Amino acid sequence: MRRRTLLATALLTGVAAPGAGAGIARAADPGPSLTLTGSTTLDTQALYFVSYDGLVNNNAFQKNGLLTYKGYQYAVWYTADRNAVVGRRVFGSSTWSTVKVGHTLRYNDSHNVISMGVSKVDGRLHLNMDSHSDGFTYVKSVAGLMDNPSGLSWTASRFGAPQSTLDGLTLTSQFTYPQFISTPEGKLQLSYRVAVSGNGRNALAEYDGTSWTNLGEWTSSTGTYTSEHGSSTARNMYLHGIDYDRNGRLHSFFTWREQNGAVMCSSGGITNHDTGYVYSDDRGRTWRNNAGTVVGTTGSSDKVSVADSGLVVDPLNPDHSLMNQESQFTDSAGRPHAIISYVPGRFGQCTTNYVADRTANGRAFHVRKNSSGTWQKTEIPVPLNSSQRTKLILDKYDNAYAIFPFCRVAGASKASGYTDWTMLYDGVAAGLNAFGEVVIDETRVTQDHYLSIMYQEKSSGTTPSALRNLNFRLPT
Repeated sequence: MRRRTLLATALLTGVAAPGAGAGIARAADPGPSLTLTGSTTLDTQALYFVSYDGLVNNNAFQKNGLLTYKGYQYAVWYTADRNAVVGRRVFGSSTWSTVKVGHTLRYNDSHNVISMGVSKVDGRLHLNMDSHSDGFTYVKSVAGLMDNPSGLSWTASRFGAPQSTLDGLTLTSQFTYPQFISTPEGKLQLSYRVAVSGNGRNALAEYDGTSWTNLGEWTSSTGTYTSEHGSSTARNMYLHGIDYDRNGRLHSFFTWREQNGAVMCSSGGITNHDTGYVYSDDRGRTWRNNAGTVVGTTGSSDKVSVADSGLVVDPLNPDHSLMNQESQFTDSAGRPHAIISYVPGRFGQCTTNYVADRTANGRAFHVRKNSSGTWQKTEIPVPLNSSQRTKLILDKYDNAYAIFPFCRVAGASKASGYTDWTMLYDGVAAGLNAFGEVVIDETRVTQDHYLSIMYQEKSSGTTPSALRNLNFRLPT
């Protein structure tokens, strides 16, 4: 049996004492609230097809499908004719100006999302798209486009030709899940998976304003994991996110997915197990567990492995349909928070159909490190009514918001120790007709205290549907 450490995890239920594990909140700090300020339409006829229970324009793991920079908001999607477009609008405007970037979606695969990033060092917008364990397409803008949006026209001539490399840097022929992250120095990093689900590794590349460098892989797919049902010798680490806090620490929650279904109680389940956490204080070069012990070095033979101790902060076997790639956020003190979801044991100890069982009985949980350095976990008392993912943000007062499928939003206050979860907005009751998972503008939350949600209306077959953007003012 592999070694693992549960680091003082405590499950807080509805009877937990308010304030348990919370930091000290000023009396004047408001609790969570949402004020709907309006909505915009990005495309009345966006590409629509369902695969892997999701949409290519609205997968919650997409980072970033919405992005805010210097008073403008940017969005990416595929149009009904499969063209990849990037749109922008100035704050206060409901009109999106769009540019086709010269690429059309190859397959009806919802993994093949478009992700955006900004290299602040030279003011470029970067796009990576259309990949699922194969090649990718990369496009970048001219330098300075993001720094002078009002002075530079929004035209196709501002973007370079689509590439199958990063300016000549070849990464892997099996590429998935691009996620751009801006470093504190203004460089841009690209997180991605090498190889395939159940047998893959996470890796990083970095752009310094002049060229891209492959930093290499940092997770291992090897080692033995054994459950009460059987063993597996291959896997991949699925990230719930990869984000810098305001102090420059890089955080990542994750879950493991095993290749061998023998680890499950039923073939209808999913082999995801355990919630783990690592961090890096040197821009992703070395990785540490919660205790601060180095457990992996990027680009070396010593990678983060399922056999490493001290990684697991919330243990769970593969029998509960734990979701991968959910969500994370850091608070104002740099403490990590995550949303995870699965079918709790009170509904049974063996899920036999992960989509049906998660839809019927799935629940989301808020996992976080408190001010004393211990891990706490609170069930959010809102049925998922979906097999899909929930997003997480924290406002300037460290109140937490869970954004569920169908544009339903619940909030909890820091002052209560995150025990007072309540619904703040219900997109179902509002008649939005949202398909399911939504895309969040994580960058806008801290820049101007707004929650922006991009969702696509439910359609049928491959009939195009409207892609829309909701905007809520957070407490200021």
